[in-house]
Amino acid sequence: MNKHHSDISLSEVHQSVDTTVANKPKWRRILSFFGPAYLVSVGYMDPGNWATDLAGGSQFGYSLLWVLLMSNLMALLLQSLSARLGIVRHKDLAQANRETYPRGVNFILYLLAEIAIAATDLAEVLGMAIGLQLLTGMPLMYGVLITVLDTFLLMLLQRFGMRKLEAFVIGLIFIIGMSFLVQIIIAAPDAREMATGFVPRIQNDAALYIAIGIIGATVMPHNLYLHSALVQTRKFKNTDDGIKKALKYNFWDSAIALNLAFLVNAAILVLAATIFFKTGRTDVAEIRQAYELLPSHLGSEFASKLFAVALIAAGQSSTVTGTLAGQIIMEGYLKLRINPLVRRLLTRLIAIVPAILVIGIYGEDEVDQLLIFSQVVLSMQLGFAIIPLIHFVSDRATMGKFTIRPLTKFFAWLITAVLIYLNGRMVTDSIFGYFASTSSWGWKLLILLAGTGILILLGYTIFYPLSQRKQKSSSSPVHPELAPLDLTGKSNDHRTIAVAVDFGKTDSALITQALQQGSMHTKFVLIHVVESVAARFNNKEIKDSESQTDKAYLEGYAQQIRKKGYTVVWELGYGIPSREIPKIVTGQEADLLVMGAHGHKGLKDFIYGSTINNVRHRLQIPILIIGKENA
Repeated sequence: MNKHHSDISLSEVHQSVDTTVANKPKWRRILSFFGPAYLVSVGYMDPGNWATDLAGGSQFGYSLLWVLLMSNLMALLLQSLSARLGIVRHKDLAQANRETYPRGVNFILYLLAEIAIAATDLAEVLGMAIGLQLLTGMPLMYGVLITVLDTFLLMLLQRFGMRKLEAFVIGLIFIIGMSFLVQIIIAAPDAREMATGFVPRIQNDAALYIAIGIIGATVMPHNLYLHSALVQTRKFKNTDDGIKKALKYNFWDSAIALNLAFLVNAAILVLAATIFFKTGRTDVAEIRQAYELLPSHLGSEFASKLFAVALIAAGQSSTVTGTLAGQIIMEGYLKLRINPLVRRLLTRLIAIVPAILVIGIYGEDEVDQLLIFSQVVLSMQLGFAIIPLIHFVSDRATMGKFTIRPLTKFFAWLITAVLIYLNGRMVTDSIFGYFASTSSWGWKLLILLAGTGILILLGYTIFYPLSQRKQKSSSSPVHPELAPLDLTGKSNDHRTIAVAVDFGKTDSALITQALQQGSMHTKFVLIHVVESVAARFNNKEIKDSESQTDKAYLEGYAQQIRKKGYTVVWELGYGIPSREIPKIVTGQEADLLVMGAHGHKGLKDFIYGSTINNVRHRLQIPILIIGKENA
């Protein structure tokens, strides 16, 4: 039950927060929609933003404020499209991609999405490590290694539910905001000079590079996957009016959260422009350098400490959302659900390796350049997330009356064109610069082939959906077709027998063994657990495709068993099987549990999760384990 090869990736964080409770005041029902965008917004103020904002402010003053504003408007439109996809179709972006594009293309899109996750996590690792170094003085290498420990943070937070997780992240956002508010008040920038920064202009190629980095740090690919899943945490009436309300309130949620993120980013850039650019320190492009110079320019050690605390808070909050996005991407594209702790460790290790290599080979002085580079990498992935998203929300066959309007579609494609142009210009300039400095035709050929491949993939993502008049069926089953059960054998006597089924090939033998332990007077309870992010937030109201299919399959089993004259009920659990199965067994007052063994142990138990050992420690009744050899 832990390794899930399903046709939909994730039983999303769907309807775990009820917005329809009648006895709640209207303002509380409205506020219950607020939260998902705050989890998304932390990605817009992570440590990667700090490096680009500091570099932009110190080198070009207030002149790149318009880039921040433009990026924020882009983000607001794109995140609202992502939310629309999740609310209307009950699909996240990874699931929709898998249903639309061929397998090979999907795998490439998956790899690009994982690269975006790794680039995001790299910024979190470096930001956290730099923050720890600034506060404690420890070597940066040690700080990078310590960041492995925050892998366990999400595991702890998930146990307290969705609203508690959102409250934790909002608390970190408050710390970041207050820290910069104090610093801005001390710096006292000139409002009239700041206003000139909203006039669009790019001075030179260096400014273009920083501008692209700012866009990459603001409009983040993994947030498009994340938002389309998180909006499904809200339970609302699945009617036209209910969907309209959900779209409206989620847009408000996005507008407020992303504007807060814009204010934080603008504060960083304005701070750098005020205390560095205006004093002639245009060389300040590193977080540590800014920290060291803050006291001499602001006359306060307290301001620099706030800077470091905010940096740690930014890295920690981004860690939470990066984990959720990674799970959504892996499950959506690969139909592979693994232990979330393993997933988090893999992501973190992928980020730590380049950080350690750069620090070990080039020293700590190159870390900030690595931060900026990570944001440019993010910007390069944007087209492959935005283009499919626009196609999906423009498809009247699946979106119905909630298809985006022509004007919205125009601006969405315009944003995409701007992003692709900026990235193309930067890459082209870099390639020509490299070609001028090297005589190696091998590397030149490799770069040309890679560039050609990217252009072909970009064209494919644009035109393939247009050629497919009929989307792949969105109702493909989560499990293989339901097979008839062979129910024969001698019966014993138990009052209530619980049977944990997995909708696999061994279920027939598993249920047969269970029936042999009872009689016609025994009540049999079929149990299946939906393992997903939704489950880890204690969701009891889930109504997505996977849970609906699971319910249908349980009822299918029950009907076959009832034809044999047995009394059968079923119950679907949501969450971690080792917790849900004992809870259901206890609630049904069963005196025997029958369950199957996965047939793996050791390392595989760690990767896919170990259920049986944890279940038996939580129950006081006999447990009959049916291994593969008995099937």
